[in-house]
Amino acid sequence: MARNKSKEKKAALAHINVRNRRVPIFAIAKTKRKVRRNPLQRNWRRHNLDLKVE
Repeated sequence: MARNKSKEKKAALAHINVRNRRVPIFAIAKTKRKVRRNPLQRNWRRHNLDLKVE
C-alpha cells in the first residue's frame, strides 16, 4: 500500500521530488540562458528510481 512507507523512504522520495523541478526563470535570465535545463530532471515513465532505502 502507498501509506506503508518508512520515514527514511518517504524522505528520500520527497528529496527526489524536489530535485525533479525545472530551472527557475530568474536563474535562466540571470545567467543569460547559459543554464537552461536541469540535468537531474527525470520523467516518471522513462526512468526508474534507484532507491537504496527500504
